Amino acid sequence: MKTAIGMAKDKTFALIFADFKEITKVRLAVSVVFSSIAGYFLGAYEISLTSILLLGFGGYCMVGASNAFNQIIEKDLDALMKRTRNRPIPSGRMSVSTAMFIAISLTVLGVVTLYFLNPKTAMFGAISIFLYTSVYTPLKTKTPLSVFVGAFPGAIPFMLGWVAATNEFGIEPGTLFMIQFFWQFPHFWALGWMLHDDYKSGGFKMLPTGKKDSGTALQIIMYTIWMMVISILPAFGITGRLTLSIPAAIIILLMGGVMLFFAFRLYAQRDTISARKLMLASVSYITLMQIIYVVDKYI
Repeated sequence: MKTAIGMAKDKTFALIFADFKEITKVRLAVSVVFSSIAGYFLGAYEISLTSILLLGFGGYCMVGASNAFNQIIEKDLDALMKRTRNRPIPSGRMSVSTAMFIAISLTVLGVVTLYFLNPKTAMFGAISIFLYTSVYTPLKTKTPLSVFVGAFPGAIPFMLGWVAATNEFGIEPGTLFMIQFFWQFPHFWALGWMLHDDYKSGGFKMLPTGKKDSGTALQIIMYTIWMMVISILPAFGITGRLTLSIPAAIIILLMGGVMLFFAFRLYAQRDTISARKLMLASVSYITLMQIIYVVDKYI
């Protein structure tokens, strides 16, 4: 009997933990934390394990809070789409009050934790939550410009790490912000292209022209080019302490070229397969680019 009860409790805990991971979007949150820690390594004069742990925990809390608030606001729309109807709230596995408790708790924990690093880090973290939940989320059903607005909180993590390490905001974290800002357009428009019909079911306007057409594909190409240009700016010695060697810049430029290739392919073929390849290339790009920046600094 005890064994059966123990197994039941373990199963219940596993289900609760699975829903917690889903409402905080654990994979997205971890990728954001990775960006923040990369920014920290770029800005730090000396590496502090305590600071990294605070940044990682506080960053996860902030992203998790944003995602939880987002799913509370969009619960009725999530129920209309195949990819989201099984989320904790629309499926009925989690109540709105429970989700709200999680979101508020994570917000408080995140702000307080980041404040221990420095006030600027906590401020930018709080701004990110506000923009994501109060501006970006409501705009998603109103205008395609929501992606532009959402790119602001989405670009904060990379620069947040630098601010956490230095307690300063200048051209260096500003450059990191711009890199991730422009990267988001080809990434999210490729995703929006893939999921266009599902997004349409929920009333979301994610593509710049509202259609899977040449206009959208052309804008993806233009923003990819801007991303490539800004990503190698530190190689020209105009971004303060944020520097990049010529070999590293060439590698990053080549990786951007891969994204640009898939962007042109999407323009030519205008199909879901091309959009998916671009989306996957963009995920690889942002991760590898951040790794190259960090490795280039320390070798």
